[in-house]
Amino acid sequence: MSSLAELKNTFFEECSELLQELELGLTDMREERGSEDTVHALFRAVHSIKGGAGVFGFDNLIGFAHVLETVLDAVRRGDLDASPEVIDVLFNANDILSDLVTLARSGQAPEPGFGDDCRHALERLIGKDGSEGDDAGEMADFDGIDFVPVRFDADDEADAGNTFAITFRPKQDMLKKANEPLFILRELRARGELELVAEVGNLPPLTEMEPDFPYLGWTGTLRTTASRAEIEEIFEFVAGDCELEIEEIEAAPAPLPALDEAAPQLVPDAPMPEAAPVAAMPDARPDTPAEKPAPAAEKAGGEGGKAPAAPAAAAATTIRVDLDKVDRVVNMVGELVIAQAMLGQVVQDLPEAMSARMSQILEEVTHHTRELKDSVMSMRAQPVKSVFQRMPRLVRELSSKTGKNITLEMRGETTEVDKTIIERLSDPLTHIIRNSADHGIETPDVRVAAGKPEEGTIILSAEHRGGRIVIEIKDDGAGINTERVLKKARERGLVSADAVLTEDEINNLIFMPGFSTAETVSDISGRGVGMDVVRRNIQDLGGRINLKSERGKGMVIQLTLPLTLAVMDGMVVRVGTETYVLPMAAIVECLRPGQSEVHNLLGTHGTLHLRGEIVPMVHLGDALGVPSMLNSGDGVVIIIEAGEGIKLGLAVDDLLGHQQVVIKSIEENYGTVPGIAAATILGNGRVAFILDSEKIYDLACETMSNTLAGAAGSRMTQKTAA
Repeated sequence: MSSLAELKNTFFEECSELLQELELGLTDMREERGSEDTVHALFRAVHSIKGGAGVFGFDNLIGFAHVLETVLDAVRRGDLDASPEVIDVLFNANDILSDLVTLARSGQAPEPGFGDDCRHALERLIGKDGSEGDDAGEMADFDGIDFVPVRFDADDEADAGNTFAITFRPKQDMLKKANEPLFILRELRARGELELVAEVGNLPPLTEMEPDFPYLGWTGTLRTTASRAEIEEIFEFVAGDCELEIEEIEAAPAPLPALDEAAPQLVPDAPMPEAAPVAAMPDARPDTPAEKPAPAAEKAGGEGGKAPAAPAAAAATTIRVDLDKVDRVVNMVGELVIAQAMLGQVVQDLPEAMSARMSQILEEVTHHTRELKDSVMSMRAQPVKSVFQRMPRLVRELSSKTGKNITLEMRGETTEVDKTIIERLSDPLTHIIRNSADHGIETPDVRVAAGKPEEGTIILSAEHRGGRIVIEIKDDGAGINTERVLKKARERGLVSADAVLTEDEINNLIFMPGFSTAETVSDISGRGVGMDVVRRNIQDLGGRINLKSERGKGMVIQLTLPLTLAVMDGMVVRVGTETYVLPMAAIVECLRPGQSEVHNLLGTHGTLHLRGEIVPMVHLGDALGVPSMLNSGDGVVIIIEAGEGIKLGLAVDDLLGHQQVVIKSIEENYGTVPGIAAATILGNGRVAFILDSEKIYDLACETMSNTLAGAAGSRMTQKTAA
């Protein structure tokens, strides 16, 4: 990959992060959780996107980002109130900006007029009708800046903190990349007392001026409480496109004589270039909070013998690493886990005198391997907000298309999960939210008639639970109309006309391929694809999906997913001569039940009476078709969770212990096997299958059903023979 291509990839990755910050910041402003820092962060995000776009010549992106940046600058200066109407326009602008980034990434040019309506709405917010050029709007940005000399009072020296001599001369590339000196001057003004001298010696006659050439430069001083690093940070976008010098200087030791208020003067003995107006910015705010944490202060010393500054909180440092490199490390850790398991097997076969010391060392290796695995997996872990932040725009579009008032609440966005899973969550969440908006949430008049608020709510939440991640999509809509669902299913031949189904079974019909209750086909729903794809995608990730609906009150869809697809904790069990691994996240408990706790049923393993709860039992060998080496009633029973509130007792011949295992896909190399989720390599070098608890439950139900049918047929044969 060329250097330019690498830079572009980095730019677009940063754009994705910045667009997420924009979405989150605008949401905070709409819900009145925002602050001045929020607006500053929004401005910086758009400015960064515009600056990066300027490097690669994405003119459409630059032009739109420039207008959006100007509006955000007006908001942060207090010239424009962040009213709900303004925030709605900013949300729409964020959507257009996101589309322009996507088009730029794919190398496509936007259609003529794309985003013009939104751009004109932004221009109206800042008092432009769209017919004026950008320069007219920029000149208005100088309102309130008086070009007269200013001076500092010596009594303020202690409060000012640091004094910096600054020289700033933009180069032509700076303007071509859409970076504006005015914004930088404002940032400096916001840091403290600013005294600037404009260098106008290079100004040509008006008829010879070029619009994209920077003729001005500035020199002067800044007195501020900010550190040098914070001042340098202001220029980080233009560091290579300007002549810049920042030098810390000592303040004048003697107080200055009083000045005649009627005639402003310069500080005595202070040099100044000829015929140079000085920009006095009286609305400086030295107490403006820093936008980013300052790095630790340098040790005092050298000239002046200044006392050490109080150490500031260290800023978090990050580094971009190609995901392929992280994946290779994950694979190496997986192989290390396998090698550690093999080493443990060898240690068990050693003489006792030698194995004791080796076992102690192996425990330390195991401990460090586990920590290494956790650290590496945390490198792949990402907050789900990267997916969640795409949903507010979807809800806004659906709300507009359906004519419904819908709000989206997001909770637990910081919950972390493996990046591989995050990348495959977008489509399922999109399908589910589309269905909630189209089928679940009612129109405003229907909601009011039902005694509900006019605005419908969809809640998207995530949390860690029992070693897995649980994502819920909940709405307060009408719920599932079971009569209508059953009628549609019968019309489409998905269930027989005489079938008797429970309410839960009817609700789960929406996951059948080709099912839809939409009367007409639209760009939202009605094509019979969606929820079946959702279930298949979630199952492919090793997860499960559950649905709960309450007529007239709403519906909850719960996605339960593994935290990672690489390494997991498992319980190794034996059935006959075969060895299997059960995920620890699916195991509730293991026990050896007494005869009084087991109730046999028609020759099956029957049910287990467990602390007042009846749990069905099946032998794992019967479900998988593997002969057991033990008599009925012997062995160990493992209580597993096969779904929301569903428990099953699996009888196995023996438990071989808890072990970390590396997950290896068998579908890629062999194909789908009922009841089997993946495979792994054990310490003895043998391949063992990792069981899918949900599929095992389905196989167990099928086994028990066949056993009951066989027992009933046997009784009929005996009666006939008699």
